Amino acid sequence: MGRRRTRSHWLRWLLLLLIIDAAVFYWWWGNQKERRYNSIIRDAATDFEVEYALIKAVIWKESRFDEMAVGKAGEIGLMQLMELAAFEWADEHGVHDFEHTHVYDPLTNILAGTYYLKSRLQRYLHADDPLPYALADYNAGRTHVLRWAKEAARTNSALFLQNMDYPGTRRYIDLITQRRDHYR
Repeated sequence: MGRRRTRSHWLRWLLLLLIIDAAVFYWWWGNQKERRYNSIIRDAATDFEVEYALIKAVIWKESRFDEMAVGKAGEIGLMQLMELAAFEWADEHGVHDFEHTHVYDPLTNILAGTYYLKSRLQRYLHADDPLPYALADYNAGRTHVLRWAKEAARTNSALFLQNMDYPGTRRYIDLITQRRDHYR
C-alpha cells in the first residue's frame, strides 16, 4: 500500500511537471511567433511613418501572426489584405507581375498592409483622432465609415464611435487600441 501511494505521488508530480513544461513552451512559442517579424515591422513603420506598435497590433488582431491566414472574404496573410488593397500598394510602388498571392510573403504583406493602413490614417486627418476612423475603414470599409461619420461625427471620434452600429467593428477598434498600448 505504501509503495502504491509513493508511486502515485511521483506520477502526479511528473504529470504536473509535464503540464508546467507544456504551458511554458506554449507561452515561449507564442512570444517567438510575435517577435518573428519585428525587424520587418520596424522597417515598415519607419518607411511609412506609422507607429510600430499599431502595425504589430493590427497583425495580432488580423492573423495572430499567421502568415498563411485566409479570411472569409479572400483576405490573406499577416495583415489580411484584400486583393484591391494589395494591388493599390503594388501599383503605387511599381511592382510588376504582382499577384494577390504574393502577400503571403511576410515582407510584402507587412509593407503593403502598412501602406494601406497609412492611407486610411491620412484619409481622416480632419478628425480629432483619425485612428478609430482608419481602423473602421480597414475593417468594415469606407462606405460604412461614411455612414457613421455624419454631421459632427465627421470630425468627432467619440460621436463617430457612438454612431457605429457594427459591434464587431467597435470591438475590433478597441482590441487593436488595447494591444497597441500593450506593445508600446
